[in-house]
Amino acid sequence: MSIWPETSELPRFQSLKKDTKTDVLIIGGGLAGLLCAYMLQKAGISCVLTEAERICGGATKNTTAKITLQHRLIYHKLLNHLGPEKAKMYLEANCAALKEYQALCRTIDCDYEEKDSFVYSLYDRELIEKELKALDQLGFPGEFVKDLPLPFPVAGAVKIKNQAQFHPLKFASAIARELNIYENTWVRELAPHTAVTDGGKITADKIIAATHFPMNNKHGSYFLKMYQDRSYVIGLKNAGNVKGIYIDQDEKGLSFRNYKDLLLMGGGGHRTGKTGGGWSKLDAWAAEYYPGSIKSYQWAAQDCITLDGIPYIGQYSKRTPDFYVATGFNKWGMTSSMAAAIILRDMIAGNENPFASVFSPSRSMLHLQLGVNIFEAVTNLLTPSAKRCPHMGCALKWNPQENSWDCPCHGSRFTEKGDLIDNPSSRGLNEEKHSCH
Repeated sequence: MSIWPETSELPRFQSLKKDTKTDVLIIGGGLAGLLCAYMLQKAGISCVLTEAERICGGATKNTTAKITLQHRLIYHKLLNHLGPEKAKMYLEANCAALKEYQALCRTIDCDYEEKDSFVYSLYDRELIEKELKALDQLGFPGEFVKDLPLPFPVAGAVKIKNQAQFHPLKFASAIARELNIYENTWVRELAPHTAVTDGGKITADKIIAATHFPMNNKHGSYFLKMYQDRSYVIGLKNAGNVKGIYIDQDEKGLSFRNYKDLLLMGGGGHRTGKTGGGWSKLDAWAAEYYPGSIKSYQWAAQDCITLDGIPYIGQYSKRTPDFYVATGFNKWGMTSSMAAAIILRDMIAGNENPFASVFSPSRSMLHLQLGVNIFEAVTNLLTPSAKRCPHMGCALKWNPQENSWDCPCHGSRFTEKGDLIDNPSSRGLNEEKHSCH
């Protein structure tokens, strides 16, 4: 289990028991949904938020909770693929998110700490220098660093000052208390301006899907535009203080941050439904790098990965003018959740947001990853298997490390008995189909 639920207490909310009307319905009670509701409520727009189980019971409780605009070495890639204008939009959207956290966390007891952020490379100094040049071109100060308080040498790192880390559930608890939330309220049917739950119908002028992986397959082609990736974390005592937040530019590398007397070390990731290093790889690294440490926690996270590394925030599709989405945070859910809340607040309020276009869910799908996603889907649809994912029928794979049935196509996960763990599936293996899909 993650450290965050063990060191905090979230408020509880009743389930919906009658029909209701609201300006905006937000489906999904993770941090993205909570922040959308919080921002809209501050803007004077009435909201209802529904959560199928308990708020922050999914990705939010499994984050490492780094708040940073430094999403691996992304800026030289954005400059090459999108040009300086849109690369700067992405940078400034995340700067705005960080500033909003800074202001909010002054009044919230959530273990908020400003930390310098580092993306390092074990072997490729040239890649680090390329990212620094990109940041310089975008007018943002980065710094080259060679010596880091990590247990191995690096070729170099990009340092950005005054980023942050916090306790995500303490923060979520504080902002949730004043919101209009219904827990244990699963949206069973979804139509324009209407959502049907077991306890009543919700009518809304606008609807936001903040369900981690979007639940409606009729629009937006999210089942082609995203896959899910699992990553693993262990919490070590007696491992020292790294005095910052760190991540390897290589996706197979390690991330680090401290929380009180623990060192949180992440890595061992892989596409959901595939094999990877997992906790055993992390345990081996801990034994090598921190031989006197004691493992106190271990947990796993699951993240939606987009075609181009940029989240999908905005109108769900071109054909759904009052239906919005926030998804595809690519392992950077803290800053991306806040950026999504700011952008969607402005869009719903009728105000122009200067960053919205770079996150548009209707942008081009022509990326190499699209071919990979199609190949995985076709391969698994044609694979014989007694266990099929209710989402789109892909063959499920047994995950012996976590004792779960996992879908390599879109990342749905199920217990050994067939109960749903992670979406986009809206039901377990033994449940009846609902019409939301």
